[in-house]
Amino acid sequence: MDRTRLVCQLAGLLVLGCICFPGVARAGAGLSPASLNFGSVTVNTSSAAATVMVTNNGSGNLILDRITCSSPDFVITAPALPLTLASHQSTSIQVVFHPVSASKFTGKLTVVTGKRSGNSSSISVSGTGTAPALTYLLSSSVGSVSFGNLLVGSSASQAVTLTNAGTGSVTVSQVSAAGTGFSVSGFTGTLSLAAGQSLSLAVNFAPASPGSVAGSVSIASTATNSPTVISLSGAGVQPLLSVSPASLSFGNLLVGASSSQSVTIQNSGTATLTLTQASLSGSGYSLSGLALPLSLAPGASAAFNISFSPASAGSLAGSLSLASNAPSSPKSIPLSGTGIAKVLTLSASPAALNFGNLSTGTSSSQNITVTNTGNSAVTISQIAASGTGFSISGVTLPITLAAAQSTSFSVTCAPASTGNLTGTVSVVSTATNSPTTIALSAAGVQPLLSVVPSSVSFGNVSVGVTNSQTITLQNPGTAALTLTQANLSGSGYSLSGLTLPLSVAPGASAAFNISFAPASAGSLAGSLSLVSNAPSSPTSVPLSGTGVAQVVTLSANPASLSFGSLPTGSAASLNVTLTNTGNSTVTISQITASGTGFSATGVSLPISLSAGQSTSFSVTCAPASAGSLTGGVTVTSNATNSPLVVSLSATATAPATYAVNLSWTPSSSSYSGFNVYRGTVSGGPYSKIDASLISTPAYMDGNVTAGQTYYYVATEVDSGGNESAYSGEVSAVIP
Repeated sequence: MDRTRLVCQLAGLLVLGCICFPGVARAGAGLSPASLNFGSVTVNTSSAAATVMVTNNGSGNLILDRITCSSPDFVITAPALPLTLASHQSTSIQVVFHPVSASKFTGKLTVVTGKRSGNSSSISVSGTGTAPALTYLLSSSVGSVSFGNLLVGSSASQAVTLTNAGTGSVTVSQVSAAGTGFSVSGFTGTLSLAAGQSLSLAVNFAPASPGSVAGSVSIASTATNSPTVISLSGAGVQPLLSVSPASLSFGNLLVGASSSQSVTIQNSGTATLTLTQASLSGSGYSLSGLALPLSLAPGASAAFNISFSPASAGSLAGSLSLASNAPSSPKSIPLSGTGIAKVLTLSASPAALNFGNLSTGTSSSQNITVTNTGNSAVTISQIAASGTGFSISGVTLPITLAAAQSTSFSVTCAPASTGNLTGTVSVVSTATNSPTTIALSAAGVQPLLSVVPSSVSFGNVSVGVTNSQTITLQNPGTAALTLTQANLSGSGYSLSGLTLPLSVAPGASAAFNISFAPASAGSLAGSLSLVSNAPSSPTSVPLSGTGVAQVVTLSANPASLSFGSLPTGSAASLNVTLTNTGNSTVTISQITASGTGFSATGVSLPISLSAGQSTSFSVTCAPASAGSLTGGVTVTSNATNSPLVVSLSATATAPATYAVNLSWTPSSSSYSGFNVYRGTVSGGPYSKIDASLISTPAYMDGNVTAGQTYYYVATEVDSGGNESAYSGEVSAVIP
């Protein structure tokens, strides 16, 4: 087609652009490559797959109907047919050569397009089948040989068979063994094995030392898998003797006393351990629980006892010698211990008792533990307490304590008056540090009650409204304060947050609430009486308050809203604040907007506002058509001035509209129609915007958005339904 012109007109501005329509081409299939040669492939095996590309070189759609090959030795894998290819679209097919005989094969691969026209395209295919070659393979009856555990100095042998598993003769030239203790026999010189023929070998293992050993037998031959390798493994084993502990220390032991410790022997080797003799040396040491000879399997163990009983004070050394069949025999275990003389001492814990602050008329008890810190028995004959208010209990005398043994008794303090108390506990015994003394101390204390505030005034409170004030109880005394009763009198008064009995530590405080809720107008007096263990109990707190009549009013700010001028299709929002201007709670039950285009949001109902409290909501104007708008927001509540109305007003204006006019010159007079495409980026991509074929060379695009730039191209469709390529591009800017 000839080059044409596309005209774009927008808001009185004329934009010109040239559109070119390329000619319509016929459809046709192209095959690539022009031929396939698979070369030589072993008979009854498959070659690697070769790819043939089928391409639609025309401008119209192309239908692939059949794909065939004249020779069955060439196997074709194609997509599901029939298959439609658009202009310049491609698809691939796979071809594999599978010869069934040793000869040369040729054929023709044909692609048939169109069920009616029967058009076809072909390429030649070729390949050669070749006979398989002889194989040379030497296999072993085992892949590995394990000898397990063998005693050091012994030996073992295992048989291995080598077989020619190929189709051609194999010559064995060398058989060798690697690895400490391994050897191979049964082969000398060179040996030829026909297909299927075997050779027997003997593999030997003779460990010279303990431990795991790895090795291999390597067979060199003319086989393709030469060298053939057989892995070898084995372990040399022998007994080992370990003793736990490696030495024994009995520490300090009183002369004439006896102590025993356990000794464990274990066979940590890999062969049976035989213990034949146990010899003991050193003064004061003896052995028991061991019967000889003793056999222990690998990993097994046995235990016996060594005792120490010193006859005199001083350090005493000894030794235990164990004879066995282990390499380290005989094994020696050092022994040590010290005989010590008697020590008689006694200690008390705690060394002093402080009872702290105790309320007068009460008592408190604490324990003292006496311990024998010497190494011999101590006898306690007397325990006595001195000092006003102190006493002893919980022990029966006399009592004897062995070394490190303890006994406990109780000390009680019961102050009769306030002030500091001191005393002593004396423990008389056979210890060298007798008597043992423990210092005692305490202080007599009492609680006090202070109330803040000392009186409560609620002032003026609306009838039906509750006002609350906090009362704090303080203990400025020296003992814990216990509050047992709280008695309230007077109309309209109530108490909360106080759980009785209540304990308040010295210097601490506690708080609770007194509420006033008058049922009628007038002055109302009351009183709170607090009963405690303080000397001033009961403590009285005067209460006063006045009930006043309710005032329930609500106000709106602003009282009216004007949205000014708004274009239709847009929206604007303004806020309204509601305030309780009375002295009692106001409950808002409903907020409704009236008038076209007005709505109210932003508050969850019902909502209660206390005196002076506020809440806000939003009013939105969204005009749908041009003109003057009026309305109102109605606020319904329990206020005396309900309902409260906020007046609303606005002016709606019509928005601006735009359209793009396009026109062009056809390339010929034989067209069937045109298509128009639009994009938002120069050069595409484009989308078709006409719903059906345009019959005249002109089009108006009314679906545009202000502030957007659009790019247009057009195509021409001939009488055969073929569509040209895109024309040149024109653009339009929407204000």
